Amino acid sequence: MTQAFRIVFFCVFFGGAALFLNSCHNEIAGKKTVDTIEEKPKPVLKYGYDLNEYQIVKKKIRRGDTFGDILEANGIDYPEVYQILQAIKGKVRVNRLQIGKPYYLFFSKDSIPTPKAFVYEPGVESYTKIQLRDSVFGVKVTKPVRVVELQGVGTIESSLYETMQQSGLNDQLTYYLADVYAWTIDFFRLQKGDRFKVIYTEKFVDDSISIGIESIKAAYFEHNNKPLYAFRFESDSLVGSIDYFDDKANNLRRAFLKAPVKFSRISSRYNLRRRIKYYGNRIKPHRGTDFAASVGTPIMATANGTVVKASYSRGNGNYVTIKHNNIYKTQYLHMKKRKVRVGQYVKQGDIIGWVGMTGYTAGPHVCYRFWKYGKQVDPFKQKLPAAKPISPNLKAQFLQTIAPLKYELKCIPFEPDFLNNKSFVNDNTTQP
Repeated sequence: MTQAFRIVFFCVFFGGAALFLNSCHNEIAGKKTVDTIEEKPKPVLKYGYDLNEYQIVKKKIRRGDTFGDILEANGIDYPEVYQILQAIKGKVRVNRLQIGKPYYLFFSKDSIPTPKAFVYEPGVESYTKIQLRDSVFGVKVTKPVRVVELQGVGTIESSLYETMQQSGLNDQLTYYLADVYAWTIDFFRLQKGDRFKVIYTEKFVDDSISIGIESIKAAYFEHNNKPLYAFRFESDSLVGSIDYFDDKANNLRRAFLKAPVKFSRISSRYNLRRRIKYYGNRIKPHRGTDFAASVGTPIMATANGTVVKASYSRGNGNYVTIKHNNIYKTQYLHMKKRKVRVGQYVKQGDIIGWVGMTGYTAGPHVCYRFWKYGKQVDPFKQKLPAAKPISPNLKAQFLQTIAPLKYELKCIPFEPDFLNNKSFVNDNTTQP
C-alpha cells in the first residue's frame, strides 16, 4: 500500500466515522432537546382570565378606599384613571365599594409588572370586572346558579337547629322547616326522639358554594309519635298562591301562627293562678304568654287583621293591638319600637315591631295576649280555624302530584350517614 493510498483511506474512513458520530450526536441532542421541552401549563380560568398569565394581588376594601385611589396606588396615573372611568361609565358602578369586600388586581408578568385588570367581588353571586389595558371595558357578571334537589333527615336530641348542624344540613333549613309546620307543631315543645325527613332544593354557585335554600318540596315529621306530612302545592294559579298540605289535602296553615317570634322560648305561660313572691305570694293572674327573645328580635302579626292600637302605656310599654275579625283580637307588649300605625292592615307574618324591655318587665320578651269573643284566653288551648282548603277540582291533581314524593319520603332511611348531600339528586343550572 502506497503512502498516498494510506492517506486517502485514512481520510475517507475516519472522515466518514466522524460524520457518522456527528450525525448520531445531533440525533441524540435533538431527541434530548425534544424531551426537555417544558409543557405549557393547562389554563386555569377564572373571571375570564388565565391565572397562569398574571401575578394576582388580593386585598380588601378599606375605609376611605375609592376605585381611583386603588389604581393610582398601583401605578396608574390620574389621566389614565380618568380615561378608564369614562370608558366604563354607565356600564358598571365603582362608586360604592363596600368595606371588607375583596378585590383582585391582575398584573403582567413583565420585568416591570403593570396592572391589567381589576375584579371586585361584593358577594358570591356576582362580580365586577374591569379591564384596564388593551381595550378598556367594564362588566358586571352574574354567576350561573345551580338549583339542586337534596334530601335530609334528622332525629331531635335537643333543638331543631342543633339537629340540622349535627346532620350536616344547611342551617337555613331549620327556618324553612319551621315555617312549613309553624301552625301544626309547637317547636318550643319538641320531644327527644322526634324525627324528620325532607326533600328540598338548594341553590349553588361555583359548584359548591350555597347561596340559600330555594324551597321545601315535601317533608315528613314525627312529633310525639304522630306522623305529619307536608307537600308544597300551588292551590291558586291565578294569584300564585302556594301552601303546604298534608297527605289528605288538608291545609297545614292556620288562621294564626303559633308564636309572634321565631325560635324563642316561652318564659311564662297563660296562668290565671300564678303566684308571685314579690307580691307576698299572692295570686296575680297572667293572661298572656311571654316569649323570651333578645332585644331587636322581629315581632310578627300572628294573623291578618287591622291595627286598632299602637301606643305606649306605663305597664305595657310600646304595644300593638290587632283586630282580626269579630271573634279574634291579639296584642303584643313591651316592644322596643313599633313599626305599624292605627288603621294599617297587616298580613300574617308581617313585622309589626321589635322585642324590647319597655313597661313593666324584668327582661327582654314579648307578652302575647289573645282574645276570643272579647275574653282573654290561652291561645295554645284554642282550636284555631284552618286556612282555605284545596278546591275539590284540584284535589285529584294534588293527590296525583304528591304520590311519587310520598313514596320517595318513605324510601329515605332515618340514618343520616345514608345521605350524601354534596351529590346532586336533580341538577338544574340557571345561566346568567
